[in-house]
Amino acid sequence: MSKYIVTNPATGESGAPYAQDSDAQISAAIEAAHNTYQNWSKKTTVAQRAALIEKVAELHRERREELAEIIVREMGKPLAQALGEVDFTADIYSFYATNGEKYLADEPIVEFEGEGEAFIRRSALGVLLGIMPWNFPYYQVARFAGPNLVLGNTILLKHASQCPESAAAMEKMFLDAGFPAGAYQNLYADSKQIETVIADDRVQGVSLTGSERAGAAVAETAGRYLKKVVLELGGSDPFILLSTDDMDYAVDAAIAGRNDNNAQACNAAKRFVVIESLYPEFLEKFTAKMMEMVPSNPMDEDTYLGPLSSAGAADGLEEQISRAVKQGATVHARGVRNGTYFSGVVLTDVKPGMDAHHEEFFGPVAIVYSVKDEAEAIALANDTPFGLGSYLFSTDKDQVLRVADQIEAGMVYVNGVGLDSPELPFGGIKRSGFGRELGRYGIEEFVNRKLIRILK
Repeated sequence: MSKYIVTNPATGESGAPYAQDSDAQISAAIEAAHNTYQNWSKKTTVAQRAALIEKVAELHRERREELAEIIVREMGKPLAQALGEVDFTADIYSFYATNGEKYLADEPIVEFEGEGEAFIRRSALGVLLGIMPWNFPYYQVARFAGPNLVLGNTILLKHASQCPESAAAMEKMFLDAGFPAGAYQNLYADSKQIETVIADDRVQGVSLTGSERAGAAVAETAGRYLKKVVLELGGSDPFILLSTDDMDYAVDAAIAGRNDNNAQACNAAKRFVVIESLYPEFLEKFTAKMMEMVPSNPMDEDTYLGPLSSAGAADGLEEQISRAVKQGATVHARGVRNGTYFSGVVLTDVKPGMDAHHEEFFGPVAIVYSVKDEAEAIALANDTPFGLGSYLFSTDKDQVLRVADQIEAGMVYVNGVGLDSPELPFGGIKRSGFGRELGRYGIEEFVNRKLIRILK
């Protein structure tokens, strides 16, 4: 049984548990989603659905303080960053409300030379299941639900067990915006129930953001029942520093890239690959900045680094560090840990063959490498089972394009971090998953691109 409960990682205080849905309730939710798809989605226009999504965006803006405080309690996100997440979430809904009709317009097949005409008409598939993580409780849902509701798919949403309050708040916003009850439904379900949802003939696809283990399990089940899957899994993104005319800027970017969201983001910079001529200065300045950060109360407006999401998360991170040291890594510097409040750690001397070289560290732990040249930097950046994002810093535009072309990742951000935007596609390759969210590609994943050819 899954236990849906809010345990504040900053205080250890737990709220009342939320009741898990019964099998009968899950079955009723699937039926409601299917009926809504058949009897509402197919009878409404893209413009009508887009108008409702814009209302969802407006409700996020109206309720931003309340929504932000919920996720501070649920996963320890600093308040200022929680407010930023709500704002970004609203922007995603508005983006699809604004661009939905354009993205879903009929597409003539311009290469067609036969008699008559031929075009592609995009339409919904039906009921979709979303399985979402705790680290961005609103943003992750928006990336999935926003485009698909505009398209006409209906949504069953299974959130992380530590996020029942934000899950309920989102469901209420969709209802308050005017969506029918079956369009977006929150499920408090366990993994066994989720298997039955995926298996149901009325469910046409599933999108998961989470761990490799969860992604593999969901993909296996979905494959067995021939369901479309989108997976956004872990990452160990490289931060490659080849040249700079402003080391302080590069270091500040590295700090933000590693530590935003309490250093618990799949696409955070986690491995710092620095050309040897810049390595001593970078390591000195980066380490100093990492040690300056002291985790504090996430409800304080000026807090940048709060607690990790749970005691289990903190214990797991500690175990990874201990194992890395036993295998030969050096703790170049580290702050003090106090329960879930985990200060920064800088590791050096990590080599291929060590667990730390290939693992994802979900917390303020940075691995810093020195490389002799561009080729070694590329090889080290690609020596990972993951392929989500990457960060490249160089003053040479030709080098930027040359290196970016060789990085094995779904995204390359050049000379900056925190550059995500609703119109930019998000997703990875290798063990970071497959499929894309955001931008026009986010509305193209669960769609029927129906060919229509008219002879005369």
